[in-house]
Amino acid sequence: MADSSAPTRVMMAVNESSLKGYPHPSISCRTAFDWTLSKLVRSNPGGFHFLFLHIQVPDEDGFDDIDSIYASPDDFHQMKQRDKIRGLHLLEYFVNQCHQLGIKCEAWIRHGDPKEVICNEVKRVQPDLLVVGSRGLGPFQRVFVGTVSEFCVKHAECPVITIKRKATEAPQDPVDD
Repeated sequence: MADSSAPTRVMMAVNESSLKGYPHPSISCRTAFDWTLSKLVRSNPGGFHFLFLHIQVPDEDGFDDIDSIYASPDDFHQMKQRDKIRGLHLLEYFVNQCHQLGIKCEAWIRHGDPKEVICNEVKRVQPDLLVVGSRGLGPFQRVFVGTVSEFCVKHAECPVITIKRKATEAPQDPVDD
């Protein structure tokens, strides 16, 4: 039987805003974080331990606006460093919020396909709960874009709560976040 005095370990998958970029969190993950604070944590910050996971998805060719024909080993090193720094700044937002509220937390970065990485990390870390944001895409968009949250609900080895972003915060293109 699990120790009932141990804090509830809540894993949250967080990503950057597709509109504002790093270090701004996406609308969906910020909404999920805010919901978790207001509905679960409430006035019991000592009862929770947050686990923030940020997955960086490698670009198709590994470059943003650089022509890969002129790549050097130093270019790749600089890109890896830049991406790591960007990810750390994103995680810093959530860690700072937790520390202000007195919530214990951990944060780390992984690379790969978000839905696969999240489920693998759930298996490795074994949180009590996984919270993921959802863009609330319609059936047509889900076919072409796919949803990480749906995959996690089906495959993560722990309870999953998906929090849909507010309609008032949805950008004009629902795929953006």
